Amino acid sequence: VQLVESGGGLVEPGGSLRLSCTASGFTFSSYAMSWYRQAPGKEREWVAFITSAGGSTKYADSVKGRFTISRDNAKNTVYLQMNSLKPEDTAVYYCKASMGRWGQGTQVTVSS
Repeated sequence: VQLVESGGGLVEPGGSLRLSCTASGFTFSSYAMSWYRQAPGKEREWVAFITSAGGSTKYADSVKGRFTISRDNAKNTVYLQMNSLKPEDTAVYYCKASMGRWGQGTQVTVSS
């Protein structure tokens, strides 16, 4: 079982990034997926959730209206589209499958 995030980087405030998390070693389409993030010196926090078929999503209040979670079960990939990024969105972003497996994380830095 493996989850590999990609797409992080440095972006200016107001910019956009799309994170990807590609799964292998399990039946991706059978599991709900979530994104979490952890800023320096803070606890890891939940960001977004999507059901196994992608029919339902939920978001933390801090990202609602700016971030969109989606998935492509044919590609074993879950995405996080992040728009209108703010400096407080700076964190390491992790994907998590509902059986408990985490990815290794990808750094997102929002700074001018």
